[in-house]
Amino acid sequence: MPPIVGTTNAHRKAGPTSRAARGSSGGIGRRSTPTAEAVSDQLRRGEDPSLTRRRRTAALALAATGSLGVVSLYQVGILKHIPEPPGPFNADKVDASGEAYSLFNVPDGLLGMLNSTATAVLATMGTVDRARTAPWIPLLLAAKVGADTVSALFLTAEQATRHREYCAWCLVATVASMASLPLVIPEARAALRHLRN
Repeated sequence: MPPIVGTTNAHRKAGPTSRAARGSSGGIGRRSTPTAEAVSDQLRRGEDPSLTRRRRTAALALAATGSLGVVSLYQVGILKHIPEPPGPFNADKVDASGEAYSLFNVPDGLLGMLNSTATAVLATMGTVDRARTAPWIPLLLAAKVGADTVSALFLTAEQATRHREYCAWCLVATVASMASLPLVIPEARAALRHLRN
């Protein structure tokens, strides 16, 4: 079983240990594994700096998912107007444009939600030592966050040049991608070092 990091630290007690929360024998449904229990304890209770960065990456990705959820409610016709702060913002116009529906003929807010949720999944996947045991995960996460940042900056430039107005909710997702990039680099470097050795 992988080492459980930080389970006795009094400063971070996020619920019971996975062993204490384990279901009784019998019944239907999923079964636990030692690795799954390690992931549960490490993500919720561990104090390792890499776990802190992973939590922040997941939080930023979930913030992006939430902001793009507001856009999606408008793009599918549930909201009739997107509330925004004063300034050069007009999400109603930007998110109603044809280019916002051009990829697969689907509202881009929904595609963005799927994308940012995938980032949160990659950020939280695996044990604390995944740079050594599964280096492909931090490398894939870093590549994805890098590509997402470039894509988000391109979409922001599109708003600036085509509409000369911005979607404030979309900018939240852009800032989340940009803020995630420095968080994922250290673990990706550790994964590369492990692969080279």
